[in-house]
Amino acid sequence: MISEKMSKALNEQINKEMYSGYLYMAMSAWCNDQGLEGFAHWFMVQYHEEMFHAMKIYEYLFDQGSKPVLLAIDKPQENWDSPMDVLKETLEHEKKVTASIHSLVALAEDEKDYASRIFLQWYVSEQVEEEKNASDMITRMEISAGGKGPGLYMVDRELKSRAVTIPTSFVGPLGAED
Repeated sequence: MISEKMSKALNEQINKEMYSGYLYMAMSAWCNDQGLEGFAHWFMVQYHEEMFHAMKIYEYLFDQGSKPVLLAIDKPQENWDSPMDVLKETLEHEKKVTASIHSLVALAEDEKDYASRIFLQWYVSEQVEEEKNASDMITRMEISAGGKGPGLYMVDRELKSRAVTIPTSFVGPLGAED
């Protein structure tokens, strides 16, 4: 069993993860509208990852005897000035998510909730990867002629090859065969 305070904070994190999914779906739509199919694909994979992150917490709450409470999801931004602006916003957003995860870890420690502390370690490691991916994307754009013309085309083409590596069906336990 987890405390009411920890349960509330984890429910808020579900909302943040789902908002992240919404944001990446909006970014995907904007990229698609700009003719950047590779970027659109990359952000749709991000959407799936964020929904997976939310569902892991959702299942964890049930496992701990706490019912998930779903909150309203804010409407994300719809338009950006350039693909580079989308990537920079991605990095800034991931830094905010990292701060939120770190706050959850601190709360788990304060509450002496060792199970949640262990559970949240996966998210700590995941956020290192998320920030690195966003930072690497910005670097790719910067070294490819500032992300314009042929350089933008090359990055866009590269991004089409990103594969979804997490479950996309949330029927049954996560990780179970679809």
